[in-house]
Amino acid sequence: MCLTQSELNDLVRDLALSKAKAELLGSRLQGWHLLSPGTKISVFRSRQADLVQFFAQEEKLCFCTEVDGLLTALGYEHDPQEWRLFIDSSLLSLKAVLLHNGNIYPSIPVGYAAHMKETYENMELLLKQIQYSKYNWNICGDLKVVALLLGMQLGYTKYCCFICEWDSRAREQHYVKQKWPLRKNLVPGQKNVAHQPLVEPSKIFLPPLHIKLGLMKNFVKAMNKEGAGFRYLRQMFPRISDAKIKEGIFVGPQIRHVMNDEHFEEMLVGPEKVAWRAFKDVVENFLGNHRARNYSQLVKKLLSAYKAMKCNMSLKIHFLHSHLDFFPANLGAVSDEQGERFHQDISTMEKRYQGNWNPSMLADYCWTLQRDASDVEYKRKSTAKHF
Repeated sequence: MCLTQSELNDLVRDLALSKAKAELLGSRLQGWHLLSPGTKISVFRSRQADLVQFFAQEEKLCFCTEVDGLLTALGYEHDPQEWRLFIDSSLLSLKAVLLHNGNIYPSIPVGYAAHMKETYENMELLLKQIQYSKYNWNICGDLKVVALLLGMQLGYTKYCCFICEWDSRAREQHYVKQKWPLRKNLVPGQKNVAHQPLVEPSKIFLPPLHIKLGLMKNFVKAMNKEGAGFRYLRQMFPRISDAKIKEGIFVGPQIRHVMNDEHFEEMLVGPEKVAWRAFKDVVENFLGNHRARNYSQLVKKLLSAYKAMKCNMSLKIHFLHSHLDFFPANLGAVSDEQGERFHQDISTMEKRYQGNWNPSMLADYCWTLQRDASDVEYKRKSTAKHF
């Protein structure tokens, strides 16, 4: 059986081959008479040519000029209500990605800027170039990005909540006062608002991944540093510095590792054990794809346990305490975690282009998302994931 052009293309995508290696593979298969007549191997040299027309570049920023056309070319329907915009930065770049609600389709890059920091001006430029005002997608991202998009001052300011006028410095009312005056509007110069909002607050999805990270951080910071639980936590991650562990700075996979370790819970005693069990219940039954019927009781139990541990109320805990109804019904379907994985997905492409990041790189990445032989079934499918 010989491979057709579409089957060869999909094989190259599944193996995540560069242009040069794809051409080498095709040449070997052709030499072994394993390609169907008419199958070309030179097409990989310009495989992104049909998609590069949808991207442009101005200075450091590469962006999609026609989102509808790009998604149509990739074989997806574009209903702005069914997609969400994820904005985040890594050490190398600032990225804007379209994520499908429900995560059925892969991540579609619509903006990429090398060595561009997260600032209000850069966010304004990014939204303008990708024509956000035309599509009005819902937005997910960490709370720093949310604050920038809403024109708010960064940091743990007095009024850092964009939904209400919660006073972060009124510690005597934390965990006690639940209802605060709602913000009627975001006016620059008032209540820690520095700029005109770039998006509507109603378009924001609260980030379940970063809320999970925040809950873990508050829990670890409140732990007894001389207790067996904290000592065991340090043994679990010998490569992480003591300073990071004391501050509770962990990433998602590390938190999952701790949650799956039965011995960690056995090392906890008193309020720490109660708080840890409550944290696990909220993560498994609220901050994911499954929402339990008694999720509000689980959140209340978590807040009570954190109060008993004397955890400081952060903005992320405040959202659980005062704005539980602001969260979508299925947090897993609109999570920021899918966007975080995009950093890993595109890192290989960044290494291939070695600093020459331009519209061709984004078009080349989008080429890897296509499927040419969707009607063909394989016994063993690729383990590569595109979220």
